[in-house]
Amino acid sequence: MTSNDTSGTVVLDKDGVRLTIDDTLATVTLANAAKRNAQSPALWRALTEAGRALPGSVRVVVLRGEGKSFSAGLDRQAFTPEGFEGEPSFLEMARGGDAELDAVIAEYQEAFTWWRRSDVLTIAAVQGHAIGAGFQLALACDLRVAAEDAQFAMRETSLGLVPDLTGTHPLVGLVGYARALEICVTGRFVHADEAGRIGLANLVVPGSELDAAVRDLAGALLAAPRDAVVETKALLQGAVGRTYEDQRVAERAAQARRLRDLAGLGD
Repeated sequence: MTSNDTSGTVVLDKDGVRLTIDDTLATVTLANAAKRNAQSPALWRALTEAGRALPGSVRVVVLRGEGKSFSAGLDRQAFTPEGFEGEPSFLEMARGGDAELDAVIAEYQEAFTWWRRSDVLTIAAVQGHAIGAGFQLALACDLRVAAEDAQFAMRETSLGLVPDLTGTHPLVGLVGYARALEICVTGRFVHADEAGRIGLANLVVPGSELDAAVRDLAGALLAAPRDAVVETKALLQGAVGRTYEDQRVAERAAQARRLRDLAGLGD
């Protein structure tokens, strides 16, 4: 996504993350094009802060990356003995106790979890590379629009690690267990055309049309009444964990709430 995000009010701009608000639409930009938007713990904390800074008026959040790549994944500095200044290196983390290590990873994961809140709809606009943590960040969003040059890859297993930034659950949900396993273990690139075919991307467009396609999609999402959107998202999110009969009950309860609200009989 090559255009800037100067429309709206800048609410946050730190550690490679910029948040702008334009009424009901927020844009979160990974803003370190010189490093292909490589990720670090500081960036993850800034992403978490961006989620907490969203005003209640926001209904749609677009996630984009400046430059030629959405995000090339974890900054390789993380794998050096010194790691990032002021941060525990991976080696230091490994020497810690189980509870300490779990707490650190849980903090990192917070940057990836808020995108699925039921009160907002989130769209990842992906161009170029979306590798490792970049792939998982795109998976954190509800929807993905990919430019024709987009390339997704899960490289963690190839490095002797596992994908641990919340990407495994949505990946299996989108493409199924067998294909998710193959993508993760081989670490291969999934190009945009395949991403569209297998359901990783909702839409694939020429790179020059990525901005416009995302704007059109955001506009379509904003056209529906907010309360109905919130109920529908929650209903669909819970469907995987429910039986068919339980989902029927959930549908009835959600519809009853909507009907009462429309009739002015809500709480």
